[in-house]
Amino acid sequence: MFNKVLIANRGAIACRILRTLRALRIESVVVFTEADRASRHVTEADHAIWIGDGPALESYLDGARIIEAARAAGALAIHPGYGFLSENADFAERCEAAGIAFIGPTPHQLREFGLKHTARALARAAGVPLLPGTELLPDVEVAAVAAAAIGYPVMLKSTAGGGGIGMRLCHTEDELRSAFETVQRLAQKNFANGGLYLERYVAQARHIEIQLFGDGAGEVLSLGERDCSLQRRNQKVIEETPAPGLSARTRTALAAHAVALAQAVRYRSAGTVEFVVDATSDEFFFLEMNTRLQVEHGVTEAVTGIDLVAWMVQLAAQTLPPLATLRPGFIGHAIQTRLYAEDTAKDFQPSAGELSYVQWPGEVRIDTWIETGVVVSSYYDPMLAKVIAHAPDRATALARLQLALRATRVAGIETNLDYLQAALALPAFATGTHTTATLREFAFQPDTIEVLAAGTETTVQEYPGRLGYWSVGIPPSGPMDDYSFRLGNRLLGNPLRAAGLEINLDGPRLRFKRAAIICLTGARMAASVDGQQIPWGLPCEIAADSVLAIGALTDDGARAYLTVHGGFDVPDYLGSTATFTLGRFGGHGGRALRIGDVLRIGHPPETLPVRAPQPQCATPLHTRCELRVIYGPHGAPDFFTPDDIATFFATPWEVHYQSSRTGVRLRGPKPAWARADGGEAGLHPSNLHDNAYAIGAVDFTGDMPVILGPDGPSLGGFVCPVTVIATDRWKIGQLRAGDKIRFVAVDQVTANRLEKDQGQALETLSPMSEAWTRSVLQSPVLSERLPPAHPVGVVYRPAGDQYLLIEYGPPVLDINLRFRVHALMTQLAQAAVPGILELTPGIRSLQVHYDPQRVPLNTLLQALAAFEERLDDAATTVVSSRIVHLPLAWDDPSTRLAIEKYAQSVRADAPWCPSNIEFI
Repeated sequence: MFNKVLIANRGAIACRILRTLRALRIESVVVFTEADRASRHVTEADHAIWIGDGPALESYLDGARIIEAARAAGALAIHPGYGFLSENADFAERCEAAGIAFIGPTPHQLREFGLKHTARALARAAGVPLLPGTELLPDVEVAAVAAAAIGYPVMLKSTAGGGGIGMRLCHTEDELRSAFETVQRLAQKNFANGGLYLERYVAQARHIEIQLFGDGAGEVLSLGERDCSLQRRNQKVIEETPAPGLSARTRTALAAHAVALAQAVRYRSAGTVEFVVDATSDEFFFLEMNTRLQVEHGVTEAVTGIDLVAWMVQLAAQTLPPLATLRPGFIGHAIQTRLYAEDTAKDFQPSAGELSYVQWPGEVRIDTWIETGVVVSSYYDPMLAKVIAHAPDRATALARLQLALRATRVAGIETNLDYLQAALALPAFATGTHTTATLREFAFQPDTIEVLAAGTETTVQEYPGRLGYWSVGIPPSGPMDDYSFRLGNRLLGNPLRAAGLEINLDGPRLRFKRAAIICLTGARMAASVDGQQIPWGLPCEIAADSVLAIGALTDDGARAYLTVHGGFDVPDYLGSTATFTLGRFGGHGGRALRIGDVLRIGHPPETLPVRAPQPQCATPLHTRCELRVIYGPHGAPDFFTPDDIATFFATPWEVHYQSSRTGVRLRGPKPAWARADGGEAGLHPSNLHDNAYAIGAVDFTGDMPVILGPDGPSLGGFVCPVTVIATDRWKIGQLRAGDKIRFVAVDQVTANRLEKDQGQALETLSPMSEAWTRSVLQSPVLSERLPPAHPVGVVYRPAGDQYLLIEYGPPVLDINLRFRVHALMTQLAQAAVPGILELTPGIRSLQVHYDPQRVPLNTLLQALAAFEERLDDAATTVVSSRIVHLPLAWDDPSTRLAIEKYAQSVRADAPWCPSNIEFI
């Protein structure tokens, strides 16, 4: 047996061969290009050798380079897979001349069967029925005479190549003359051979092929037939075995003729003889012989239980037992679909790009090379995977395959997944009466939206976003104006969390491939469908192939929202479809939309109809410049002076132009501060030891306040005097540069009532209540216990109406305080207190994110006090630990650029300028 085998291929077949080599305990050597560096055939192989940047002619089709790689690796054999050099007789000869076994047929067999006109001659000599046709045609004039003799329609074919390339159906002499030069040029370009010939065209044709295996000494096994009739433009889409509806007589005759042909040439290795069967008469005729492993070999393996790749390797190594002793049984039925990276809405144009999400089902065989994060290149064949279902009978296999495809998710680029599901559901396929013409009349309409123009920053968002990961630095994201977003979904009858689009300042142009119902909410923008203006804040029907154009803002505010009946179908990432552009995940490819992107429309819910809105239920944007807040967690007199706080609430703050989903910067007076510096936490009085932020917290980064947005940082070392209440967080999303805003304090009871009223307004599609009363400022400390009543001292501070900040001890670095934080967090997590949503630790603090509608603040404080009594001494606390080794770079170009940009656009006199590196 060989010690090493080189795989001269890529993608799904390379991974398939790897699996067999591993089972045979043979070391694998793969070749790869720069474009394939992250492919599974590279990451899973024992050895990988780089052979070029990307283009196939300079890599996978460069035989000399591949043989050189085999020699360098010490590989004694090369498996070519399918495609590329698998049927290249010259390459096979060069392998043998180099003392390397070519795992496949002999060079002579490759050459004889590689050209269809010589293959026809061999078939004729072996007594295999042939379609009426011609030898190679010298010119179009001879072709026209021959076609007239055969009778139209005829199939014009290239003698070289395969995969449906170089074939053209001609119904008239004019079509033949028009196609001749085109097909000749295509064949010369793809196969370096422009030879053409004609065959009679069978209108009701089935494509049936026989899988063979020969030992090179005259013994040949038939491993059953496959039906490959479901084709699009002469390319196979779905294959199965056994062929449905084939008579026993025809089945036996096909196998006998195929075996006779292979025996006549003493065929070696795996091969396939292809036939066309006239579905009306049951006549069959020879098409060609493929001297390689077929893409669809997996269905044969499923029903026979054999490993064709293993047989090929063992035969080449002369360790395969005699074929007469290996006759397999045939059990059940297997069906395969080919999953391609192609856009069905753009005439099946290949699709390339990064895969943001890949999910495969269980209980079926998946031959693939992709996974989440892999980039699909435009250099190669766009096949991503083969999905193969095997079952005791055809009906069960079909049902299993349909379930598998429904459970398959491939996001980031377009695929033919929906097309495959629709093809499997065709009545002709379900009954097994399909032919090669079935898909020709199949009109498929994808549930997609094409992005013709992307807008300023259009992203997929979802309410309430990505909860549960604040403690590890992942923000919730989601819509900045969550009220307008939820309103759009409510008007359409969607679940409130259905994915929609957030549109910033200037909108996209979108072509709807199927009819849909949409709703636009939030700040008004110019909007039209096929040039006709559409209403704002109302459900609107869009016809298939119509274009929705959303222009610039025509109203106050900054963001609009597009929701569609059924929502947008994008995969969850960490439990949410919301886009976090800084983290490059979620939504569509983890980024804002680009021209050429394709969005999928989900299936509308059946239980919630589209609703008619009540008058004035739209977002009241005129109220956005007054933000209601809870005072705290950091106020006077500890951090600010009383005058600072009075000035803060009296000031009309101006929204800075450098604002985003991360945070809204504000211009206004500098605080006088109640302290000279931040002590151990830093030089500036705004500094403190890192604690968790609340969404909507007004964070003083130095002297400049920033309202933390849904994409903001979870931890920071700056004081926050107030936090915007949940009911008003939508307003943050509608603020734009130059707006003047004021902060108004309310108490917890008012905030809770306003949140409940807002939910009721959404439920009933009525205006939001604006009846409320501002509160007198109270202390930003809700409760505290100091030593000696408490071992280290604990303070409870409000961080808005949904967050509570717990601080331990004095503001110093003390590992004992961090241990106590950890102990409390562990107890709370284990207790799973209803209403507590997230726990985020800081250096000496713990932030509790809670739902006040489920656990009122006073109830939460009482529960925390009870937990505090049960905490052990930090000196006896035991925590799990681990050592992680990471590369660490401080003084790098990216850091320097960030420092430079900060100094230019924010402030050059910050304590951490001019060098943040030296400051740290």
